[in-house]
Amino acid sequence: MKPLFLFRPEPGWSVSAQTARAMGLDVHGSPLFTIEPVPWDAPSPTDYDGILVGSANVFRHGGKKLDKLTKLPVHAVGEATADAARRAGFLVGRTGRGGLQNLLDDLDGRELHLLRLAGEDRVTLRLPDGIRVDTWILYRAVPDGLRKEDRALLARGGVVALHSGAAAERVKVEFDRHGLDRARVDLAVIGPRVAEMAGEGWGAVHTADAPGDSELLALAQALCKTDPEG
Repeated sequence: MKPLFLFRPEPGWSVSAQTARAMGLDVHGSPLFTIEPVPWDAPSPTDYDGILVGSANVFRHGGKKLDKLTKLPVHAVGEATADAARRAGFLVGRTGRGGLQNLLDDLDGRELHLLRLAGEDRVTLRLPDGIRVDTWILYRAVPDGLRKEDRALLARGGVVALHSGAAAERVKVEFDRHGLDRARVDLAVIGPRVAEMAGEGWGAVHTADAPGDSELLALAQALCKTDPEG
């Protein structure tokens, strides 16, 4: 079985690693990023109809200024983000399935002014008619390097699971910086945008059936079980 490498910030890394190990996978990698808050000031909640959130990091790193916005409903990208919103004192208006763009498309046909709370690295959205979005940045991901032991294993090959475009770009940079052969590594990616940002030259690039951790890890499991010589 090929080794699996995970590269995503905490606490997501530990959650994915625990799940993957329970699936019988040989898990390596590291968070590769440290998430840190950035200074921000909350706008007036009376200017908006709701909040658009694509990551639970908003509620982990937004601080006390989020309290000013708790009367606005949160439209969350997925269940984990919705749960984080509730723990922070927000009501959840809608929970998406399939990415932030799909969530926004589900709101099509309504006249809405939304406040998007996000990190510095974020997905570009196509706005449906009638929906306006203002973006506030609350956190950023500070990249780290590949660990020596991971570089040694990656040089022999394996499967890398990528949960975000930021991770794809960082892994690509680290492979080039250390002269690692992309062709020895297969990628399991959470969506087409991530595949595009990972670049070319990999052994193979496979996209999960749906943009969730469970779907991505199921794909990675299948890839790890393939014959390295096949």
